[in-house]
Amino acid sequence: VLIVSEYAITEVNHDVPLNRILRQHGLLRIKEELGVEILDTFNSQAFAVVDHQVAHIIVQDRSKLDEVRKILENTDGVEKVLDQEAQKKLGINHERSGDFIVVAKKNTWFSYYWWTDDERAPDYARTVDIHRKPGYDPAELLIDPAIKFPLKNVAWFLLKKRLGLRTLLKLTPLTGEKIKGSHGRVPEDSLDWPVMISGAGMSLPPILESVDVAKVLTEGLR
Repeated sequence: VLIVSEYAITEVNHDVPLNRILRQHGLLRIKEELGVEILDTFNSQAFAVVDHQVAHIIVQDRSKLDEVRKILENTDGVEKVLDQEAQKKLGINHERSGDFIVVAKKNTWFSYYWWTDDERAPDYARTVDIHRKPGYDPAELLIDPAIKFPLKNVAWFLLKKRLGLRTLLKLTPLTGEKIKGSHGRVPEDSLDWPVMISGAGMSLPPILESVDVAKVLTEGLR
């Protein structure tokens, strides 16, 4: 038997909304639809796709590369800014990687938010929607504390679905302040690293690279 953890969760206490920061510098474009703000990736000079403590920054205007790098390096909460050359050295230069990969500082994670007024957030921001959000939204795991009777919302949603009406279950908060754990960066303390546990009779090295897990699994099946 082999037990492998994909990652380890470490404590966080605040988020960095990278798309809002790019918007503040005039690099991110928004289009208005029915009174809400939609991220316009096609016309943005740069935008972020986030995943917990790591984010890919896509820079579509090549003349803005240096400007974007400086913005990221000066953003509080960003620990590393990896250009494509740095990605190559680390072996993470996938053809679909961002022009920059940024890593968060300890106790920090990256949120996808781009709006500055919650009243103008798109309707799917308050729902579980992994396809339209530019990155993972851990707040989808929570129920907005501002909703006093969430079960009432669920019942109303189910009723409208049963009647064949288009509806959305809007329970997700629009802030990451309740997120207390994240992953992605390499923790300083090895006790916070992922683990592999094997059965008796199988020896494991004290430290194992993630890319070597498959080899260990193969050898363990022999």
